[in-house]
Amino acid sequence: MSNESTLPALIQQMLVPEFYPHPVTIPIQLIQTHASCVLLTGEFAYKLKKPVNFGFLDYSTVAKRQHFCQEEIRLNQRGAKELYLEVLPISKQGNEYHLGSDGEIVDYAVKMVQFPQTDLFSNMFEAGTITTADIEEMGEVIARFHQNAQTNRYISSFGSIERIRQSIDDNYQQTEKYIGLAQTQQQFTETKAYTDRFLSEHPQLFCDRITGGFIRECHGDLHLRNICRWHHQTLLFDCIEFNEPFRFVDTMYDVAFAVMDLETRGRKDLANRFLNTYAEQTGDWTGLQVLPMYLSRQAYVRSKVTSFLLDDPGISSEDKTAAAKTAGDYYRQAWEYTQTHPGRLMMLSGLSGAGKSTLGKRMAQEVGGVHLRSDAVRKHLGGIPLLSKGDSSLYTPEMTAQTYQMVLELGVKLATQGFTVILDAKYDRQSLRAAVVNLAKDREIPLQIFHCIAPEHVLRDRLAHRTGDIADATVDLLASQQADWEDFTAAEQVYVTTVDTTQLPKQLLIRKDP
Repeated sequence: MSNESTLPALIQQMLVPEFYPHPVTIPIQLIQTHASCVLLTGEFAYKLKKPVNFGFLDYSTVAKRQHFCQEEIRLNQRGAKELYLEVLPISKQGNEYHLGSDGEIVDYAVKMVQFPQTDLFSNMFEAGTITTADIEEMGEVIARFHQNAQTNRYISSFGSIERIRQSIDDNYQQTEKYIGLAQTQQQFTETKAYTDRFLSEHPQLFCDRITGGFIRECHGDLHLRNICRWHHQTLLFDCIEFNEPFRFVDTMYDVAFAVMDLETRGRKDLANRFLNTYAEQTGDWTGLQVLPMYLSRQAYVRSKVTSFLLDDPGISSEDKTAAAKTAGDYYRQAWEYTQTHPGRLMMLSGLSGAGKSTLGKRMAQEVGGVHLRSDAVRKHLGGIPLLSKGDSSLYTPEMTAQTYQMVLELGVKLATQGFTVILDAKYDRQSLRAAVVNLAKDREIPLQIFHCIAPEHVLRDRLAHRTGDIADATVDLLASQQADWEDFTAAEQVYVTTVDTTQLPKQLLIRKDP
């Protein structure tokens, strides 16, 4: 808790019920960050910006605070228009502060609808009420948010290596003083060396992200405390309004914040479910190549902003002790993301209805893998929504060949960079499987093949009752699939594990060391 006597006079008065022209819930709650104060009054919340200048954030004058309050309203209309109401002036007469302009205007506040704090994804997580379905919906909502986000030549210019390097280097410069307090010298040196190396070794990746239109006006601070479930909607709020380089970013920058937050909380399985949902919705599997750098960067940013609390005279000593520990955890996480791992491929093969995608989701969560479904790749190539049924043009031999080639190229590209990639398709032809086996051999990528089977009546029942899935296969295709199936060769069998998906073991037969 903050020591009320050390709070600014304005905030002290805003903790008094009579300050407001509407009924309030007592006691009024105060939430502080390094840059803002939020007062929870019951029906409404009021957010004020602290008169600080951190370099990357400058709220030092009344005019700047007014401008950024207005920007906060404008930008958060995109992800949470139901919550953001208006900007209100705060005036002063003598020693008394008032909402409104009756006197000298000394500050501004963003007025918001107050929602129950239990509806924050961070609090849902702590309470154990957040579900996999919530996380999948979060992935879908963020995918739509990014697809609708603005981009243009000016915004795209922020995706250059020079600008990204400057932003990352600023983080290191601003946190050197916390070496020995919240992070070690080794963590600082090695984390910085990793990002320097990544930027130097992958210039084409960043050029491709610009030309692909993936530098957009994003959220910029997309962790669980800035996501809520309100009136049966998942809302994204409190985006970055104060700094263009933090908002005009790669969409994977936003994704990394959410992944990092879930993993830091010990739920890598939910982070994986979110990531695979997002990638499947957007088709942006190539963007995963820049994800490791952004994961480290985002953990470092959380450690940085938490470290700033150590310098705030309005924060109690108890809260500073907690902040130092939290910052230290994030600094360590940022360093851990820089540790590289060998990649591998896992092929799922089997008839439609054999349970490949269900198994693939489970495998992905166990090993932190990228679940690459041919059904999703095919629809993205065809330019149709995932849940729309494709016509015959989507299933020509040419489109099938193109789909399998894209799955292979994406899989090998990501595995080469240290990802475990699950290739989820029928792989009913020896030629399709051989392409994977041969390339894995050539690139020295470890490979496992999981042949998914189930009794025919189960296959038929699954296909007949499949709903809400992107796959288009129906029961009437089963006979032709069975007739066209080509058995595994002796050379392939060394890679194959047969899995009856009606009797899945508790522990899948996945080699832990590729």
